Amino acid sequence: MAAYTLSTRRCRRIIATLALVGLVAGCSATASATTSIDPLTRFVEQDVTAGAPGVIVRVDNGGGRPIDIARQAAWTTRDHRLAPGDQFRIGSNTKTVVATLVLQLVAQHRVDLADSVEKWLPGLVPNGSAITVRMLLNHTSGLFNYVNDIDVLTAFIGQDTRQWTPRELLAAAVKHDPLFAPGQEYSYSNTGYVVLGLIVERATGHSVADLIQQRIAKPLGLTNTYLAPPDDVAELAHGYEPDAAHIAPLLPPGTPPGLAFAGPDRGDFVDTTEINDSTEWAAGGMVSTAADWARFQKALLSGRLLPPAQLREMETTVAEGPSIPDTAGLGLDRVVTPCGVVWGHDGQTAGYSSEGYTTGDGSRTVAIFTSTVFGLKVPKVGAADKALQTAAICTMLGKPIPTTTSH
Repeated sequence: MAAYTLSTRRCRRIIATLALVGLVAGCSATASATTSIDPLTRFVEQDVTAGAPGVIVRVDNGGGRPIDIARQAAWTTRDHRLAPGDQFRIGSNTKTVVATLVLQLVAQHRVDLADSVEKWLPGLVPNGSAITVRMLLNHTSGLFNYVNDIDVLTAFIGQDTRQWTPRELLAAAVKHDPLFAPGQEYSYSNTGYVVLGLIVERATGHSVADLIQQRIAKPLGLTNTYLAPPDDVAELAHGYEPDAAHIAPLLPPGTPPGLAFAGPDRGDFVDTTEINDSTEWAAGGMVSTAADWARFQKALLSGRLLPPAQLREMETTVAEGPSIPDTAGLGLDRVVTPCGVVWGHDGQTAGYSSEGYTTGDGSRTVAIFTSTVFGLKVPKVGAADKALQTAAICTMLGKPIPTTTSH
């Protein structure tokens, strides 16, 4: 059940699945000749051989030099040579940073977790007087997830090049009925973090992008971490998604015809790197590197960014579902794995999937960046991806990799 958890968390946040097969490139050895390399590298290479276009893994077990691995499919090298220090879109890992900003303001008595949305954004959210800041943070607000609005989704996949503003994203969400009464259930929603971004800006008079730099990136020396402008792609590792022919049969019933990612053709894929990211903002618009993200996680869990009271609030969780062992805190999740409990988050945006986890004291970290979202749940690719996640986390924790992780 614990190993299943790592994959089902991501499955709930993507649209479709697809089986893809690639060739390993940029490796010291191919996946067919890995007997002399370390086990974690073998799992990375198996993931790429199974169909992941590219993978970056960074593991710090707290006892020495971190492990940094980057591997990519041969066909991707025409676009970019993948390296461990490459910048990646980190999607919903952005939520952990935004939650940190909110809790810093709570510690300064400038925002309260019991504050209503209506107090900060009067008239913008129906029934906003019943939705609190805490509900936004732990996904119990009931607000419709704007990514599921067809107009936003069309922009997310690059078919519409419109630049969305945060208020337009919120308007797209609230034109739909809420999923449930505020505080009654859990349902993952990007909308809550757009609302939080607007609240943070109202409370401080500064943009979310500037606050991330002033309060987190600069103090920690995160030189490659920022909230990206929608068209900022110059330094990014390339991201890929299946082309229309491969994705169409796997979209849910009722999906409008022709819904597929836009981008230059790459065989069975398209290069999605240049899709504008304006649909993400405070819900998922950040860029980082594996090393920067590890430094942020260490600082957060060790108490450098938040006072003890606010860190405890962040780690106060609600159940994500009756059969799911993971629980959601305030922008930070408690995740059960075969080798122990870790804290962190995951993120997905067009062409980019990321997981970042750490121990409760921040002394050990792991980051896994994959240059696609779709296709990771097909049996062959999904099994390799899940095995890699488990292997990386167990390596971080200094525990043997379960034999059932092999495939």
